[in-house]
Amino acid sequence: MTVTVRQPPTTRWWIALAVVLFVIVVWPPDNDRSLAVKFVNWVVDPTGALPILPGQLGFGVGDDLQAVEERDAQVRDYDALYSRGGWTRRRLQLKVARDPINPSTERQLLLAGAAIVLFLAWRAGRS
Repeated sequence: MTVTVRQPPTTRWWIALAVVLFVIVVWPPDNDRSLAVKFVNWVVDPTGALPILPGQLGFGVGDDLQAVEERDAQVRDYDALYSRGGWTRRRLQLKVARDPINPSTERQLLLAGAAIVLFLAWRAGRS
């Protein structure tokens, strides 16, 4: 007597693989950005040529004329590109983009969404 094991349709396996890969790519770590956001940051400036807006000078650094001038030059470069508008402005914004939601909330939403999609794929294959 031969026992045959019924294999699920390959479509469900591809859906499961796509969902798992999507969750892996957008899963945010605790103190960093997700792979998807890092990829977007890199795509808009692969050579690192775009400037970023520098932070404020620290306490007591404002007395150092050279440090103030260097920061002002960086701000002028950034503002000149930002004022161009359009795609250049969007690239400057995307270069420093972070994950849009709190990481713990984003993880919960990702797991809930993945569970729903996988459940629906499983149920669609049973009917």
